[in-house]
Amino acid sequence: MAGADFRSSDGGGGGGGGGGWREMKRFGLQVLLGRWFMVFASFLIMAMSGATYMFSLYSTDIKKSLGYDQSTLNLLSFFKDVGGNVGLLPGVINEVSPPWVILSAGVVMNFFGYFMIWLAITGKIAKPKVWQMCLYICVGANSQTFATTGALVTCVKNFPESRGSVLGLLKGFVGLSGAIMTQVYHAFYGNDSKAFILLIAWLPAAVSFIFLRTIRIMKIVRQANEIKVFYQLLYISLGLAGFLMILIIIQNKFRFTRIEYIGGAIVVLILLFLPVAVAIKEEYDIWKSKKVVFSDPSQVKIVTENPPEVELPLSTQPPESLPSNASGPAATSAEKQTSCFENIFKPPERGEDYTILQALFSLDMLVLFIAATCGIGGTLTAVDNLGQIGHSLGYPSRSITTFVSLVSIWNYLGRVVSGFASEILLKKYKIPRPLLLSIVLLFTCAGHILIAFPSSNSLYFASVILGFCFGAQWPLMYAIISEIFGLKYYSTLYNFGAVASPVGSYILNVVIAGDLYDKEALKQMKALGLTRKDGEDLTCNGVQCYRMSSIIITAATLFGSFASFILTLRTRKFYKGDIYKKFRDEAEGAENVTGSSGITTEERKCEARGGHR
Repeated sequence: MAGADFRSSDGGGGGGGGGGWREMKRFGLQVLLGRWFMVFASFLIMAMSGATYMFSLYSTDIKKSLGYDQSTLNLLSFFKDVGGNVGLLPGVINEVSPPWVILSAGVVMNFFGYFMIWLAITGKIAKPKVWQMCLYICVGANSQTFATTGALVTCVKNFPESRGSVLGLLKGFVGLSGAIMTQVYHAFYGNDSKAFILLIAWLPAAVSFIFLRTIRIMKIVRQANEIKVFYQLLYISLGLAGFLMILIIIQNKFRFTRIEYIGGAIVVLILLFLPVAVAIKEEYDIWKSKKVVFSDPSQVKIVTENPPEVELPLSTQPPESLPSNASGPAATSAEKQTSCFENIFKPPERGEDYTILQALFSLDMLVLFIAATCGIGGTLTAVDNLGQIGHSLGYPSRSITTFVSLVSIWNYLGRVVSGFASEILLKKYKIPRPLLLSIVLLFTCAGHILIAFPSSNSLYFASVILGFCFGAQWPLMYAIISEIFGLKYYSTLYNFGAVASPVGSYILNVVIAGDLYDKEALKQMKALGLTRKDGEDLTCNGVQCYRMSSIIITAATLFGSFASFILTLRTRKFYKGDIYKKFRDEAEGAENVTGSSGITTEERKCEARGGHR
């Protein structure tokens, strides 16, 4: 009877219409629950998670509306950087809860932080104190770490053998988020710059809320064309980046009307949603293979053999005096021997799952953190000061806007290129990622040198180099962490790596670049016979404003490159091996109970009973 029901739902006859509708519903459910749709949802979340990169677009409104001086605005910017990069809390929460928990927290924090800022600058609430504004922007920016931890870490765990490509694509969409949201803002609100803060309050929160239950840890399933699918998604994102680049250049040269902004935003959104077509196609191929298996069960190969016994190394064998079914005091004694505090300085082999403390106290992590602090901190300092660097060198305001756009687009390109290229070089030629990070940091020095010793139009080239290198460093650092220290506590370790950014930024930007800039500005005022008044901005002009700080940053970046090279030497044997072997073994173990199309035995039983009901 069940078999008759199954055939009538698949075939023609009188029940063909109802069966077809049921098939469509089943296929739609498979798409929504599939891992490729989860990747698409992650793209959208990441594309809305770049509010911290858009501070320059709304900082002037904060300064004018609340009557702040430049030092107070810089204080807000610092708390924005702290909130946007210190994500240890979402990392720890994600270790003990499903991704929808931290995504939900991110939704609340994002809306609260930026909505309160919007209420303040529009005069809808009493003028907040400075510490309150610092709190609002820190909370709003910190929501980004909740969203990225929920989406990015989950994707890496679901696609462990393609982690470089995953990291490159997802971090690339963060790089594009500023350009994407700017186009959406112009379409919704025209040129009302205060409304831009309202947009970044509700839009990222809405996107994360819609996909709360879509982002989840899924069983690892090997798919032969997995890397090809990621390349298809890469090509779509490149098309989106190219269109945004052209659109930004045209908008800088011509004045757009509201209708033209809406038209441009529609094209941007179409390209942004295009990956869903790839997800539907992949799920349709899987669905067709399932139908073939269900109609011809003889094609299913079920392997039920027991796994071979593995002889444990002497160091991991249990004591002979402790039987396998031991309990009580003896078992408690064994547990004490593996206490997390006692094992801090006894980490496992590289590539195995470190505990959080083992990773944090690891020499490998220390070296990587130093390299990231010098490299990312120095590049972020140059990017944050690009506007003032341009003004000090006499570039017009339109050129400053072009610099920011160049950094945004090349930031994206750096992320996707480093993610995909490092994956290819690692798999085919066993070139370790720490070596690539060292090369990227060396290339970054060229951008800093162009700022220290500028020539005609050299800042355009510096913007391209620094944007590309800033983007390229992030996927490399995150992939290195996942490969050396494992994926078990990746949520926390991923966010610990991000702490290098504000640490480096504070040292190189606030302490060094800012102080040297002010000293040079005061020297210029003194030479002109002027005296600075309280609350008056300091403005520096000429190549000396950032020359010494750029030289210091270049030296720090060289030191970071050297530190990364040391990590290369320490891990060269590890990267010469097959670092993805254990993930393939896990996937092959899962395939032992599946058919050639990836159908589990349980699914076949369910279908045989009429599981489509």
